[in-house]
Amino acid sequence: MDIRQLRYFVGVVEAGSFTKAAATLNVAQSALSLHVRQLEQGFGTQLLVRDRTGVSVTASGDKLLERARNILKEIQLTEAELTNSVAAPSGEVTIGIPSGAARVLSGPLLESVRSELPRISLKMIEGMTGPLEEWMAAGRFNLAVLYRTAESVGRMTVLAREELCLVVPRGEPPFEESIPLADLHAFPLAVPMRNNNVRRSVADVMAQHGCVLDVRFEVDSLSTIINMVMEAKAYSILAPSAVQKEASQGQVRTIKIIDPVITRSVVLAVNPKDERSPAVSEVRKLIPKVVTTLIQGRHWAATVPDRV
Repeated sequence: MDIRQLRYFVGVVEAGSFTKAAATLNVAQSALSLHVRQLEQGFGTQLLVRDRTGVSVTASGDKLLERARNILKEIQLTEAELTNSVAAPSGEVTIGIPSGAARVLSGPLLESVRSELPRISLKMIEGMTGPLEEWMAAGRFNLAVLYRTAESVGRMTVLAREELCLVVPRGEPPFEESIPLADLHAFPLAVPMRNNNVRRSVADVMAQHGCVLDVRFEVDSLSTIINMVMEAKAYSILAPSAVQKEASQGQVRTIKIIDPVITRSVVLAVNPKDERSPAVSEVRKLIPKVVTTLIQGRHWAATVPDRV
């Protein structure tokens, strides 16, 4: 077993097939197959199940996958510590960002990293909060932007605070600028799945005040939810950042929820194994600056927390 074999094995599993892995790793498919077979022969057990649709890991392969990722990460970290200077860190940093926050943060963050940290390659994965939470817990990201209630922030860095709103189609009858929490039951909603942080935050507040919601659709896609509202098929409860573009273009309207206001914190989490990485550390310091600039420039409808 050598490091190259481990890299190839992890690459094949993450790509889902030898063909896709060969293209991603820029290695001949026959070479990948040979290295994986050598791993299997060395361990005396089957690691992958191959079929027409791709590959899947066996129980032994799953154990190796976890160990291999840890080994490769430690090697990457060691290389970074030995070769990077604090003034010019380099390497790849992977960050997970929820779809809503990504709509206002992704572009400016990528541009800031490109201009201020040119030797760092930022790999950004966008998704709904449920899967992002799971992937972060599994160690798939170096950093992750997540959502939390004020009571559950812990040691994570608070980047911003948002107030959730009712999102309505543009052709609806006139609304006031705000709507009481108790009146939300009147609107058929399209909302994220139950493992989504926004959904949990709203459900917790509703339960505390003895209110209910009329949830008609559970959709694990922000773009689909927004399209349903634009087409007047449903309403939704989201953060203003999630529909900032559509609201500014008059395609949807946002109504502030009050009595009480539903507030959530946008936080930055770091994988404990990556805290020593110079590249991760520099990106980690840059993100709050980018968020603050967006909020102060009114490009993100949120408030900046007090920095300690």
